[in-house]
Amino acid sequence: MPHRIVILGAGYAGLTAARRLGTLLKGTDAEIVLVNDRTDFVERLRLHQVAAGQDLPRRELADLLHGSGVRFHCARVETVDVHGRKLFADGEPIGYDSLVYALGSAGIPLPNEAHTWSAASPVAALRLRGRLARAAAGERVLVVGGGLTGLEVASEIAEARPDLSVALATSGRLGGWLVPGARAHLRRGFARLGIEVREGVRVREVTEDGAVAADGARFGADVTIGATGFAPDPIAAGSGLGVNERGQVVVDAAMRSVSHPEVFAVGDAAFAMGPGGRPLRMSCSSGMPTGWLAAGHLAAAIAGRRPPILKVRYFHQTVSLGRRDAVVQFVTADDRPRRGYLTGRTAVLYKEALCRIAVWSFRHDLPKGR
Repeated sequence: MPHRIVILGAGYAGLTAARRLGTLLKGTDAEIVLVNDRTDFVERLRLHQVAAGQDLPRRELADLLHGSGVRFHCARVETVDVHGRKLFADGEPIGYDSLVYALGSAGIPLPNEAHTWSAASPVAALRLRGRLARAAAGERVLVVGGGLTGLEVASEIAEARPDLSVALATSGRLGGWLVPGARAHLRRGFARLGIEVREGVRVREVTEDGAVAADGARFGADVTIGATGFAPDPIAAGSGLGVNERGQVVVDAAMRSVSHPEVFAVGDAAFAMGPGGRPLRMSCSSGMPTGWLAAGHLAAAIAGRRPPILKVRYFHQTVSLGRRDAVVQFVTADDRPRRGYLTGRTAVLYKEALCRIAVWSFRHDLPKGR
């Protein structure tokens, strides 16, 4: 009987694992099935552009997987039964010998979700796009969250709609993790775009006409957008897999579940330790290399190959400030800021290259080396 590998989720991590397994197990009797609830690949790194009204090319998973030997199955995963080694997707049972769990994460909603908008998923980004298209000149947009997503959403909207009043509320300092020069450029970019910055603000509640901070301060807004982080898909927590307090699958250095060795978890779905004993953060920068790493170790176990020697590490954090400006902060292997950074047009080209290379890698067989 062929060894059946099922990969759940076709984001950056899952698609990397699928394409890599197709390369490493070519010529074997292994069966590789990728299960995803959409037929196209979502460039999550660009959803702020979608929300601001830009159209992106549609990238069909069938095209990205062409020639890889991976079979694509479009269905929504409902449950995973790790004891019976099967899952249910749109009511259909799918058995597996090995599982790569890559269901990723979703945006954490602000209190009173009914009055909150988001750009954390394709559906949410399109809803926000529609709302902004209906916004009249002078309407107030409040972005809550000062991480990479919040910065990019605020910048993109402010550049696309200079007739709107855009503000960003963050619990810390604006770009507080950047080195002074990069942080200063970020502030200049926000000033150029006319974005009002409110620092040290923790939002307690979202109302129909704005937000209320923990100290009772009120911020008026016609559109309030949540960008306060991401939480893993809850399916893993209900599957019997060993998870942490956030619901991420706890894995070892090979991205293998510590509770069920036939399961690998990658990307945002995994709790893995990185350089310096620090947990890997939820990001594309973690997703793609963990997908590569898991595929290499799984292929090694099935086909008797040498396991990969890749170690996940970080190189940069990138922030778009609209289409004509950006900041690239270079970081250490354990994600601490280095002195070096890029700004302006050079940073724009740098980030654009990263986005394009990611998609390019899905269209081509990856190197066969370790």
